[in-house]
Amino acid sequence: MTLTAETAALDRMKAVIVLLVPLLLPLVSAQTFRWGPCPTPMVQPNFELNKYLGKWYEIEKLPASFAKGKCIEANYILRPDNTVQVVNVQTYKGKIRKAEGTAIIQDLREPAKLGLSFSYFTPYTPYWVLSTDYSSIALVYSCTDVLRLFHVDYAWILSRSRILPPEAIYHAKETFSRDNIDVSKMIPTDQHGCDGPI
Repeated sequence: MTLTAETAALDRMKAVIVLLVPLLLPLVSAQTFRWGPCPTPMVQPNFELNKYLGKWYEIEKLPASFAKGKCIEANYILRPDNTVQVVNVQTYKGKIRKAEGTAIIQDLREPAKLGLSFSYFTPYTPYWVLSTDYSSIALVYSCTDVLRLFHVDYAWILSRSRILPPEAIYHAKETFSRDNIDVSKMIPTDQHGCDGPI
């Protein structure tokens, strides 16, 4: 019995999946990954980058291997070339750790869809501002498709202060859910005892 081209292609895809999944699992073990392609949520209309700049504190997030500490904050500073310097700071195992990256607006027609990279050698990953009032809260989402078979996603609730009222967090999670983003595994970031110099 001869296989059709379609069946042969499907068999090849299955073989690729069998080979890739063991290689990818260590990379995504501390992440949140789901079957299927990334959702396409609405982003902040008429986003104004200048109002978004400055310091934001992480309140809750989907698990991320690069952010396991406490007192996590991010500072966004506009550079002369109109890129944004991103400085993430966290305390992990008693030590202050910093990571510096670059954010860019990839399409001026959709300024809330930024790209973010923490290395010259890695491509920009999505950093989408779904909602913000600029002065107290921001909801940010990032998602990467893997062969459109599954996706790895990140979501953050950010605040201009280290604490947000529970009702604001509840409303933020409802906003994510309305856009088909599963935030049931979100975890709070410890922002207690973070008043010392960072």
